[in-house]
Amino acid sequence: MSLPTGVHLTIAPPKGGEDILSHDAIEFLAVLHRTFDNRRLELLENRKKIQDDLDRGKPLTFLPETAEIRSNLAWSCAPPAPGLEDRRVEITGPTDRKMVINALNSGAKTFMADFEDSNSPTWSNIVLGQANLRDAIRRTIDFEISGKQYKLSEKPAVLLIRPRGWHLPEPRLLIDGKPVSGSLFDFGLYFFHNAAELLKRGSGPYFYLPKMEHHLEARLWNDVFCLATSQLGLRQGSIRATVLIETLPAAFQMEEILYELKEHSSGLNCGRWDYIFSFIKKQRAHKACVFPDRTDVTMTVPFMDAYVRLLIQTCHKRKVAAMGGMSAQIPIKNDSAANERAMAKVRADKEREVKAGHDGTWVAHPALVKIALDIFNEGMKGPNQYHVRREDVVVTDKQIADPKVPGKITEQGVRDNVSAALSYCAAWISGNGCVPINHLMEDAATAEIARVQLWQWCKYSSKTDSGKIISPSYLTPIFSEEASKVAQLPGIDSAHVKIASEYMQGQVKAHWPSDFLTSDLMLHLEGVGVVGGSSGGKKAAL
Repeated sequence: MSLPTGVHLTIAPPKGGEDILSHDAIEFLAVLHRTFDNRRLELLENRKKIQDDLDRGKPLTFLPETAEIRSNLAWSCAPPAPGLEDRRVEITGPTDRKMVINALNSGAKTFMADFEDSNSPTWSNIVLGQANLRDAIRRTIDFEISGKQYKLSEKPAVLLIRPRGWHLPEPRLLIDGKPVSGSLFDFGLYFFHNAAELLKRGSGPYFYLPKMEHHLEARLWNDVFCLATSQLGLRQGSIRATVLIETLPAAFQMEEILYELKEHSSGLNCGRWDYIFSFIKKQRAHKACVFPDRTDVTMTVPFMDAYVRLLIQTCHKRKVAAMGGMSAQIPIKNDSAANERAMAKVRADKEREVKAGHDGTWVAHPALVKIALDIFNEGMKGPNQYHVRREDVVVTDKQIADPKVPGKITEQGVRDNVSAALSYCAAWISGNGCVPINHLMEDAATAEIARVQLWQWCKYSSKTDSGKIISPSYLTPIFSEEASKVAQLPGIDSAHVKIASEYMQGQVKAHWPSDFLTSDLMLHLEGVGVVGGSSGGKKAAL
């Protein structure tokens, strides 16, 4: 390959992805990297400083220095871009070819194609995912398996892309000896190849932005958008981005985040599973924040309810979409009673959301699209609910950080966390980031909740409702038993289960848990560190 000066690939492009990693595309990435990476790294350092303050007991609050932004009623965000006026049901999933076609044909209003939590960032997944989206935009995508053909419908869903978070690098592309940001890699390749084509077709480059912890991180994204648009000679303001509020610090800065992205903003989303993970992780130093079984941490517990009400009020105050959260249920075949119970949970969740004032919701499986659509069609007669201002809502900083969650820690809850963490981590190392577990389509957020809960219970010697003290030694036989079960699952490599088990057992003994399991496990992916899933395997050249 012909690469720009100062650029190095540690691994060749996968077959079918050579033109995605063209000279001009990588040169575009190099401009983004050289302009913004130092700021990105400074903002990641700022996260550490905030965490140190939290560990010492300093509470999170609404920022006094940005009070004027929150009190000023004169500003609002950009109007909805074409195709984003009505987002009542959005489907999400990774970017493999069959998934892209099925999601776009699902009947949902939009499809969030995911390079983040439901994607394992293998080199093939990342690069060929970009090729699949390029083909989908140009209506040339098709797929055949076992004699069955998959093609796009006449009116597919509107496409949105979720790049990786600011914390994740793409270590297979080095610029001036440093790995490029995964965020800039995913955004940059998609924008370079597709932005002009999308605008020509009457749509636009639309994004979901994950894992932000500060409004200055949103400002960085806004600056990236402005430069990228200028570099390609496109109309400023053509990008739209919805921010997932899925970290505890971001819940205190919703208005500031919208303000930073004003001309590019299309709203906020309740990234609720990652939000639970962040809530535990950020308040890791406080025993009062120990939670019961994760099944007890529902949307109606005080801190979750406060966050949802504030998000809806904030978005509608600034005239953008307040998107609801994910229903991860998938159809349960051969058990109609169990399937009906699962679908009843979906209906109840979506009814709660539409009545609260949400403008749309997420589902993980095409079979749930009609259920969610029926409920939002009944409860939301217009394209959105921006007129539902929720001026009755008053949410305090103490309510956002309220750790009270009724429930118990059960032995089954402990075992379920071990099983979920091992199942997901082993699948992720194998290249699958969207994993069916107990009739739920799980992504990294579930494994992260399981991981930090196990750590938290060990850290504070929590007791199960049967009186057993949870400790690393208590968990050791459970890890062994559950690892044996997970290793028998279809498509799971026993070597990857071993890696997952060793990793998780190290985590529960740590003084503090790692920030992200995806960062920790990246070295097991091809072209990054260990090739083949064995800790004694071949090292990729870096």
